[in-house]
Amino acid sequence: MLAHTSHILLYYTTMKRRINHRVIYTVFSGLIIFLGTLIAIQYAQGKFRSFDENITQGSALLAANSFPTGAEVYVDGTLTTATDDTLYLTPGTYNVEIKKEGYNTWKKQLLLESELVTQTNATLFPISPNLTALTFTGISSLSPSPDGLKIAYYNASASSELKKGIYVLELSDNPLGFQKGAKQVAVDVPEYELGQANYIWSPDSTELLVQTPVKTMLLDISKTNELRTLPDQELRLSTLLSTWEEEMYLREVEYLREFPPEIRQIATQSATNTYISPDKKRLLYTAKESLTIPESLVTAPPSINSQQQTRTLTPETIYVYDREEDTNFMVGAASPSADTTEKVFLSATARPTLLTSVASPSAFATLQATAAAQTAQQFAAYHTSVAVDTLQWFPDSKHLIYIKDAAINIINYDGTNQTVLYSGPFENNFLYPWPDGSRVVIATVLSLDAPVNLYAVEIR
Repeated sequence: MLAHTSHILLYYTTMKRRINHRVIYTVFSGLIIFLGTLIAIQYAQGKFRSFDENITQGSALLAANSFPTGAEVYVDGTLTTATDDTLYLTPGTYNVEIKKEGYNTWKKQLLLESELVTQTNATLFPISPNLTALTFTGISSLSPSPDGLKIAYYNASASSELKKGIYVLELSDNPLGFQKGAKQVAVDVPEYELGQANYIWSPDSTELLVQTPVKTMLLDISKTNELRTLPDQELRLSTLLSTWEEEMYLREVEYLREFPPEIRQIATQSATNTYISPDKKRLLYTAKESLTIPESLVTAPPSINSQQQTRTLTPETIYVYDREEDTNFMVGAASPSADTTEKVFLSATARPTLLTSVASPSAFATLQATAAAQTAQQFAAYHTSVAVDTLQWFPDSKHLIYIKDAAINIINYDGTNQTVLYSGPFENNFLYPWPDGSRVVIATVLSLDAPVNLYAVEIR
């Protein structure tokens, strides 16, 4: 009996120890996970605490990264490391240069703060980019789509009459890396004078409105349209365009809602040529009046862009506002020779009744003008800044591109690091970025006997 009781006591004692060990292991594992998560959150927020005894407490962290990688990193003129690497430096201001053979040098003056991470995020562009022909038989009446993925144009120089007409070039590559050819969406009808027609894209980029002196037609770009059999849209044109305006307005208001009220007011009332970046986090605009942007509109992250801000606005000056960091940078001045057509924002503040459920699509007529050409121009200017010959957003939302002195230029959104991508002749100052940022599209003539064609300038 005593032996049996001893066995029972021994069993329960063993089980109790096992349970205690499991509890300890569980608590310890949970503690490790909690601390790891806390450290990851602190690092993601730009905070840094060194646990390495060889690193001085309070150091600033420079994450020197680049695309492409493997570039040399110079700090105050001294070769220090190669990308991608991290450097622990004494807090202060440093001149940082990133160099790679065959590429333009990236350089900035960076303010490094104690226990905060500063990233270079340097995109390096080739010194001698390749030029690739996208069209061969001539183009005119260029019209980029609102989604940035297509360019419509008219071709009147094809060898066959059946090959003349309206084409759409898709800015994408097939899986094997070859560029898709342009797709014909309408065969030419000589009496319609398509080369002189006005073109307006639908907001979803699936239809193209073609307005000629003879007929107004709505093309489905997914197929080849027979123009003579299409119904004339002239009688319903105003209603159709107003419906499109309403769709554009609601979408734009949704994007602007993410910005502080003070910036929304500037975008809709105190600025022109206002364009939201592809990632919807930054705003490019030209000030129309003098005013000052208040400080601390949003709670900024610990580590922000250290370049000098300009929060006091000057008319006819171009700025970029970053809604996540609450920073505003001057990036240029409006050119006196630029097209005076303004990109129009339909302001909810100025027209509050247009958002009510009883508002009719016919109430939207802000972009419509008496002349068909002006209407087409204002729709084009709403969708893309190429229509007003000013700065354009690059697809990465970190750069802006423009043509100046017969050269393609690119700058960071904070106005620094200006780089010439390509020098050469351009037709109508046409410059348009490829959706993935690997190239830019230009219209030019490479020989005296050749027509104007589209070319891709390879920049990656």
